[in-house]
Amino acid sequence: MGDRGTSNHSEVTDFILVGFRVRPELHILLFLLFLLVYAMVLLGNVGMMAIIMTDPRLNTPMYFFLGNLSFVDLFYSSVIAPKALINFWSESKSISFAGCVTQFFLFALFIVTEGFLLAAMAYDRFIAICNPLLYSVQMSTRLCSQLVAGSYFCGCITAVLQTSMTFTLLFCASQAIDHFYCDYHPFQRISCSDLYILKVVSFFLSSIIILPTIIVIIVSYMYIVSTVLKIRSTEGRKKAFSTCSSHLGVVSVLYGSGFFVYLTPDKFPELSKVASLCYTLVTPMLNPLIYSLRNKDVKEALRKILGEKKIIT
Repeated sequence: MGDRGTSNHSEVTDFILVGFRVRPELHILLFLLFLLVYAMVLLGNVGMMAIIMTDPRLNTPMYFFLGNLSFVDLFYSSVIAPKALINFWSESKSISFAGCVTQFFLFALFIVTEGFLLAAMAYDRFIAICNPLLYSVQMSTRLCSQLVAGSYFCGCITAVLQTSMTFTLLFCASQAIDHFYCDYHPFQRISCSDLYILKVVSFFLSSIIILPTIIVIIVSYMYIVSTVLKIRSTEGRKKAFSTCSSHLGVVSVLYGSGFFVYLTPDKFPELSKVASLCYTLVTPMLNPLIYSLRNKDVKEALRKILGEKKIIT
């Protein structure tokens, strides 16, 4: 890589997370908003995992994937939110070099894993609706475990490559990261290295890892819609669409905001920060709400747990 400066990244001991460029009096409002959303993320996802693990009726492939989705949502939001909350009150807003590397790696790991889990869930719904008689055979415990393990493996590979490529750049321009967490685009702005190889690697990863998940989701739902439209019963069509609409909503929010941040020209950093909130905090908050409010099995399991608590008290 070419070097347009004299400083080396090894001399950088910390970075400054600029965060949102708003008036100081709005920091309290943003802090309370972040705190409320993060509290809902914790409550919703821990609650969802607890319901799935304690109710035997939810011991199915769909809820196995949903439990892992809640686990991923919980952890990648926890990689971002606590530091962002601290920085609302911090004078320096600094994060150590090691801390930034860790945050970058873990976020990349969990966000890519989530994409693969959503693809696995789309495939699960495809089998359930298009081949219901073969569902229990095709969606075996072994296959479900392999799909989840593969999701984490692909997430880990992506995170290792992206992190190693990003943090071998030379940061000569500034130590200020114009974001509320350590992300890909802000590092490009402060680097004085040739970014060609990094962009090639990022494009390669998107092509062989991210793109296939999108294709699986789109193709699965094309078949699902085609099958559902053939159902003569209005009630049957409504039930089938209700089963899939929650999943499709989550996919739309996650990928829609992700595409806006990473595929549009990096000319409006403040707008990108707002959009990135959709997949860092809003999606992890909405997932348990969407899946519980629109899912009869989860609601019944929750009523059962609450009913047992009332009896005990």
